Amino acid sequence: MDLKSPRTWQGRLSLVALLALPFALQGLGTHWVRTADMVLLYTVLALGMNIIVGCAGLLDLGYVAFYAVGAYSTALLSSPHLAENFAWVLATFPAGLHASWWITLPLAAALAAFFGMLLGSPTLKLRGDYLAMVTLGFGEIVRLLINNLGHPINLSNGAQGIGPIDPFSIFGLSLGQRLAFGAVELEPVSLYYYLLLALLLLTLLICHRLQGSRLGRAWMAIRDDEMAASAMGIDIGRMKLLAFGIGASFAGMAGSMFAAIQGHISPEAFSLQESVIIVAMVVFGGIGHIRGVILGAALLSALPELLRYVVGPLQTLTDGRLDAGIMRPLLISLAMILTMLWRPHGLWPAADRGRH
Repeated sequence: MDLKSPRTWQGRLSLVALLALPFALQGLGTHWVRTADMVLLYTVLALGMNIIVGCAGLLDLGYVAFYAVGAYSTALLSSPHLAENFAWVLATFPAGLHASWWITLPLAAALAAFFGMLLGSPTLKLRGDYLAMVTLGFGEIVRLLINNLGHPINLSNGAQGIGPIDPFSIFGLSLGQRLAFGAVELEPVSLYYYLLLALLLLTLLICHRLQGSRLGRAWMAIRDDEMAASAMGIDIGRMKLLAFGIGASFAGMAGSMFAAIQGHISPEAFSLQESVIIVAMVVFGGIGHIRGVILGAALLSALPELLRYVVGPLQTLTDGRLDAGIMRPLLISLAMILTMLWRPHGLWPAADRGRH
């Protein structure tokens, strides 16, 4: 690696900027740091979706189900819910289940990967619209199960959700408490920001390695022409299962982080709209292109908050006749439509797609 190359220095400057960002945002209020947390979280989700949609060409509209699996597995293991509702759990763990994140985060990834491969198994011969419909149904089944598993056995607590969920703790340092370094103080949202940033960097490393590997090239061959890929000896079924499993594992990790940051989760956080938004991030940024996906995720997750400063004055000027809840999604949708008309392959497409 050439330490004097522009790309190396750009990477270093970007990392320094990302490390300093919470200190700058804290001066504007913790709300903006929380927005930065959500940007990082959605970027991890979008990169996982990009493996399934962008690399392997499999349209998955049930991706949010894996996100929910990660969140609820962490919630059950890091809250008093199971001890309060199951006598045998209380007898075994009198103080309640308070599992460490060193256990819950990898377990969330593993469970999500298992469910991803479980979903992939019966859909190996499906393509396009048929695959989209099956995965959409899977996502809705998981959400409805969570919503109705409050009776007769209270596993998910139904629509009320599960909480309080223990914050992550690293070597005795709780990320749910303010940390002070002399005159410098870091709020819990800032501490989670750095953990999310580390998770994102790990995700980027894995995605970059996968794209250049034999596995990544096999996925792209399947995406471009499944019949030709099969004729070249690629095991289509195995490759698709791996795409579903690996992509889902990132959603599981993101779900685990989401549960810890929120401290309480409920089924409405895992609606079909979330899956659609994550797919939109991948397509909007540049499907199959890691940098484009990051750009799309950052823009679409931050825009709703930034548009508060546009919609608010418009609402005041019209004496409240413009509803902010309608205007913000409308403006985002218009921006996406205009962008896709102008850049049909996304804002930052891969080089081979940008030439077509």
